[in-house]
Amino acid sequence: MEPLASKIRPESLKDFVGQKHLVGKGKPLSVAIQKKHLFSFILWGPPGCGKTTLARIYARSLNAQLYELSAVSAGKDDIRQIIEEGSLGKPKVLFLDEIHRFNKAQQDFLLPYVERGNITLIGATTENPSFEVISALLSRCRVFVLQELKDTEMKEIVTRAYPAITSDAIAWLIRMAQGDARQAITTIENAFQLYKEVTVKSLTDSLQSAFIRYDKKGEEHYNIISAFIKSMRAGQASAALYYMARMIEAGEDPKFIARRMVIFASEDIGLAQPTALVVANDVFRAVEIIGLPECEINLAHGVSYLASCKKDRRSYDALQRAKADVKEYGSLPIPLKIRNAPTKLMKDLEYGRGYKKYDTESYFPDKLKGKSYFEDEKQKNHQK
Repeated sequence: MEPLASKIRPESLKDFVGQKHLVGKGKPLSVAIQKKHLFSFILWGPPGCGKTTLARIYARSLNAQLYELSAVSAGKDDIRQIIEEGSLGKPKVLFLDEIHRFNKAQQDFLLPYVERGNITLIGATTENPSFEVISALLSRCRVFVLQELKDTEMKEIVTRAYPAITSDAIAWLIRMAQGDARQAITTIENAFQLYKEVTVKSLTDSLQSAFIRYDKKGEEHYNIISAFIKSMRAGQASAALYYMARMIEAGEDPKFIARRMVIFASEDIGLAQPTALVVANDVFRAVEIIGLPECEINLAHGVSYLASCKKDRRSYDALQRAKADVKEYGSLPIPLKIRNAPTKLMKDLEYGRGYKKYDTESYFPDKLKGKSYFEDEKQKNHQK
């Protein structure tokens, strides 16, 4: 059965809700659709804000052959098949959803076809394309930034999906969906199918029974990444792998997970196992090159290793103590003996005078002399 979100999807700009800065009168996408201007572009915006709908409206205005692929599951063979297929005299438009999931090699493969005009590319992404799309491909596409749907726009969409909905249910949906129209419509559909009515209670119950929510900007996102880090910190590799798997299954960017691992390697492991940073960086690089789904193996390897390492937070803690003094005391004068002295005037002012290599005298500004942020092994042993 066709999903409700698909049934009520607008087929023209006349029925499209939101993104007035792009599709309002005289705005760039509106003009491009009206003039049937053929060009490649990327739609960057949060989930459920209309990226797929706009791509379809644009392709329909060109009377183009529209191919829709998800970068999560598509690969080079899918691109090759589209290129080799007959054009029937129509332009070929490729809508590549979640383009940020295409790794560098896959984007490099796509690039010449976009350059030669074999394919007009419409990419959709929730991630900043400056970081996720290779510069050569990005330079051949215009980037349109879509905004989270406003409450008034969400109300219009929700009412269109279920005209009999109550004001309480509308308010609940708007709070829950956070600008994601697709999620709001799907929740309405689930509530009606399960309970034959759309009320706050049926919506709440259907949300609990339909799916586990994971919003990249929401509380659950931060809860899971917190649990992931704390599991590695406690040396619980199995728990860390579980939370990693939850993030991947929910659609989290694997590079986000790998970045947190690089941070963890210095923050929590530090000097106890200096090679941990090397491993974490190599995992990040592997994730960047290989992409999903195979990079899950690299992540699992890295997580297991980091969780198993001894932990040492002395470098991190020392940094925090140093930053606290910087905030409290501001720009204290640097001792003359360790100032740079490139000119005669500076030397006359005693810049650099008395400096000795491997000096044991404190190099702190006068106000901080005697301070110690970093606790070395000798200090630790002495305290014991």
